[in-house]
Amino acid sequence: MLLPALNFCARSHRLYAAGTGFFWLLLLATAHPGHAQCPNDDIENRRLLHLEESVASSTTGCTVQRRCVDERLTGKCIEYHNDQWFEFTPPAMGRYFVNIGGQQCRDVRGVQLVVMSGKPCQPSTYRILSCTSLGTQDDVFVTLDSLVAGRPYLLVVDGYLKDYCRFTLQVSRLPLGLPVSYQPPNPVRLQPAAGVVQLAWQVPDSLARAGAAACRVLRREVHQYRSVEVTRVPLRRDTFGRPQSTYTWRDSLPAPGQYHYRVVSTADAGGPPPTLLLTQWVASGEPAPAMPGPTVDGPTIHLPLHEFPRRAALTIVVTEPGSGRVLLARQLQRDPTEARQDELSVAAWQAQGIHRVAVTIVCRPVRGRSSSRKLLVMLPQPENSAK
Repeated sequence: MLLPALNFCARSHRLYAAGTGFFWLLLLATAHPGHAQCPNDDIENRRLLHLEESVASSTTGCTVQRRCVDERLTGKCIEYHNDQWFEFTPPAMGRYFVNIGGQQCRDVRGVQLVVMSGKPCQPSTYRILSCTSLGTQDDVFVTLDSLVAGRPYLLVVDGYLKDYCRFTLQVSRLPLGLPVSYQPPNPVRLQPAAGVVQLAWQVPDSLARAGAAACRVLRREVHQYRSVEVTRVPLRRDTFGRPQSTYTWRDSLPAPGQYHYRVVSTADAGGPPPTLLLTQWVASGEPAPAMPGPTVDGPTIHLPLHEFPRRAALTIVVTEPGSGRVLLARQLQRDPTEARQDELSVAAWQAQGIHRVAVTIVCRPVRGRSSSRKLLVMLPQPENSAK
């Protein structure tokens, strides 16, 4: 029974790719538990993935085995509605990429992905490696570092907020698409003057030295399925051959609305994977709501924002020293009345074993010239660390 069902899923994907829209509409209209289920709907029938193999599947009609999941392990990242299960065993230790592509969804939300180790259907043994809600139908990749050779890993794919999605899934040594990043329109929303937005971001020296050639600026209106590339900004060097670190781009919005911008480095053969350098929502054609203060939980570090003028536009980029991996990219307006605006929560970085971070603050005042400041900040010692 397993092989015929797998063939049905594969055939349905080919029919859709061939343009058989009627089949897709019929599938959505009749989809509910018990209809059009792929066999890996249950963890006992999880689909084994082989390295570099691309598998076509669908969340339509899938159900949830509540005894095999525990939402407390993933927090607000995911709510299980129509999941399906996969398993991958790395042939060698190292970094792998989960590539999600070809999404065709009923809604704009896309799929969710959870990667974990542990014994199947024993949530007490699960260890979450990655939890991702896409929020779009872009082709994306999720990075998995230091996977252990010969150890099986479980992958759970779910339709975000019950979205019905067709998609392809691949575990590979090479990334395809954009680095995954989902940031909802709230709380950061800016209103550029006259429909013009100014973006600013930092490129770590390590990324330039590793061979990145340019930055892609991508834009998506909140109701669009996928992002579009609006420009590529080449990486530059000064007269001494040193890579330039600060870049800006000015864009005119095509119409009033809410737009998500992302800046991603390009990737060449043998170079580093695409890296997310900036993610930012902007709004045009409607009153800009007041920018709420940040929600800060657990241990924090304080940034010297008091040194910058009131109402200045600040771009804050936090990276991991050495690797140059971007940990945080945020834009805000300097507001001295926000008591905790200068605080950054560091609990997630502590959990990754990070002891210090590099911080770059770019200041664009209302009047005067832009400036930047670079800091190396030690993180506080975790409370549960050995004394």
